[in-house]
Amino acid sequence: MNVKDILDVLMFVAVCGMLLAGFPVAFTLAGTALGFAFLGHAFGVFDLSLFGALPSRVFGTSMTNEVLIAVPLFVFMGVMLERSRVAEELLETMGMLFGSLRGGLGIAVAVVGGLLAASTGIVGATVVTMGLLSLPTMLKRGYAPELACGSICASGTLGQIIPPSIVLVLLGDQISNAYVDAQRTLGNWSPDPVSVGDLFAGALLPGLSLVAMYIVYQMAVAWLKPAAAPAIPKEEIQARALGRRVARALVPPIVLIVAVLGSILAGVATPTEAAAVGSIGALLLAGYRIDAQHGRPIIVAAIGLVVMLVAANTVDLRIARTHIPPRDMVGVVVAALATAGLAWGIAVSLARVGRTKAEGADVPILHDVMRSTLQISSMVFVILIGASVFSLVFRGLGGDEMVHKALSGLPGGVFGAMIVVMLVMFVLGFFIDFIEIVFAVVPVVAPALLLLDLNPVWLGVMMAVNLQTSFLTPPFGFALFYLRGVAPPEITTGHIYRGIVPFVAIQLFALVLLAAFPALSTWLPTVLFK
Repeated sequence: MNVKDILDVLMFVAVCGMLLAGFPVAFTLAGTALGFAFLGHAFGVFDLSLFGALPSRVFGTSMTNEVLIAVPLFVFMGVMLERSRVAEELLETMGMLFGSLRGGLGIAVAVVGGLLAASTGIVGATVVTMGLLSLPTMLKRGYAPELACGSICASGTLGQIIPPSIVLVLLGDQISNAYVDAQRTLGNWSPDPVSVGDLFAGALLPGLSLVAMYIVYQMAVAWLKPAAAPAIPKEEIQARALGRRVARALVPPIVLIVAVLGSILAGVATPTEAAAVGSIGALLLAGYRIDAQHGRPIIVAAIGLVVMLVAANTVDLRIARTHIPPRDMVGVVVAALATAGLAWGIAVSLARVGRTKAEGADVPILHDVMRSTLQISSMVFVILIGASVFSLVFRGLGGDEMVHKALSGLPGGVFGAMIVVMLVMFVLGFFIDFIEIVFAVVPVVAPALLLLDLNPVWLGVMMAVNLQTSFLTPPFGFALFYLRGVAPPEITTGHIYRGIVPFVAIQLFALVLLAAFPALSTWLPTVLFK
């Protein structure tokens, strides 16, 4: 190894060590990179003039990147739905719907986990909410503590893989950049773009498959060990009002999911545009839930939003034209009326969430949501800037070439390289957050893997499933800590660790299945986006 390779390895080891020691991620990435840049300059192997490209690099990857605008919008959508107690009503209603079956509460948790993943995508909030609401109920009904804890942790992490997921948005941006770099290295200067929408479509089937596997496991446990997953007595389930409750709990989230995810998969909207629609939908839903008796403005706004989406994709709404055909003029008038109705509903919803206090908080819901959105989004973008500095120095020291040579020289070729990368990401997931892995590890390994002619969508989905698995893995899985923080006193850490083992096995089986059959992630994007 030459001096450059030694510095690259030491820089990566130093970053991992400082992250494990608990130093702030963004400052660790940028500070370590700067230190090794000056060290490389002292040895004559790094040109400090490369930092002249840093402002344009940050501006291009952060400030003018339309894809990353989806991050704060999806965060706002998820936090607003969580604060408006959509999850609570879903859990209670699904528990009543499936409760008469053995293992029904576990099935309900898996179904609600999938629905919340497709509407919020925030793992911590989902695990905490289900832990507070479902865990006491499952224990009261006689569920084995291990099964109850494992079900909640695993279902809560579905937001990592089921779109619209913040993980997929960030991964999609990184994979897209790495794919372009790899194709240019191979001499292809006009590669087909890889978008976040491709990753959303690719992750949908694997995500739904995981939900199905969780449900099958719940049913198997209920059949083999009936005492571990008993049914709720039928006389305790209010059958008369159940249909109305199911409709009230399910219809709004499903409509929101269809509006957001459906518009992306149908090619009607980009992920950023769909995230904006989801944010407005979540705001309207929160306003409706606060005062359903005076829900007319919200209903009018929801109809207006749908009309605007349909009109925008069926007629030409541009008014800066010398001649507007009658059909287009009708569309413009209808869209204007729909906009007025939407503005009315948004104003009413903002007034309601602006004066209603969030449960357990001393501030209104809107204030709480905006503060949480700002904190999470700021963390993501500050880490992105730190990662840009790290990536610049790593490449300036020839790290990309070193990684490519190391991976291409492994036994087993492409397969061996994938196994090593997946193992590294899996182990790192024990200790550091997925955002840190996406920004610190993916830019290092993805270009080298894509130079080996891997499908970028398949690679991105594999990484997403792997990161979800590491979220569950003892001893440092974040989902386990979230549940531990809200679990009743009778639940021990041992219960949580033992309960998660079967679900980790399911996750690993899904990862192997995805590796063996890449079409699980590539078929749907091919069909939808050709």
